[in-house]
Amino acid sequence: MQRFRQSLLLLTLLALGYVAGQSGILAPRGLSAQNAAAPQGPSEDSVEKITSGFDAIKTAAASLKREGRYTQATSGMNLFAVSVGGLDVKGDLEKGRGVDPETFAALYAGLATVEIQEHIAKDSQGRVTYKGKVVQMYPIRRLTQLFKERLKYSGAESSP
Repeated sequence: MQRFRQSLLLLTLLALGYVAGQSGILAPRGLSAQNAAAPQGPSEDSVEKITSGFDAIKTAAASLKREGRYTQATSGMNLFAVSVGGLDVKGDLEKGRGVDPETFAALYAGLATVEIQEHIAKDSQGRVTYKGKVVQMYPIRRLTQLFKERLKYSGAESSP
């Protein structure tokens, strides 16, 4: 009789497990943050502001270019170079002085201008080279000075 009860209990537990598994009662549930729809991008208002900002930056880049203060080595606009009052990135690259952070990233992303791209390669360690020399970012001293310059133009810091 004892064995019958144990067998019946075991069958009952198995049946309950089967029913629970089929119904999904014990299935893991997603967190509420996971169930929320992912944002599809910035709002229309933000897109309008971004577009307006780019228009202003394009105008500033054209002005700096006319003044001979903006020469780039990558396709697209170099926001960093414009925000610091202009850079001769191509000249700096040619002289092996390093490049700004945005140019550095763009070169690694394969966005060099056609003229520059013909001299770009990678060394055995996967580093980007220009005419056989490893491309590096500007020295910290120069980056610090450029960020100070950018603060001045942003109005966050008054001129010395």
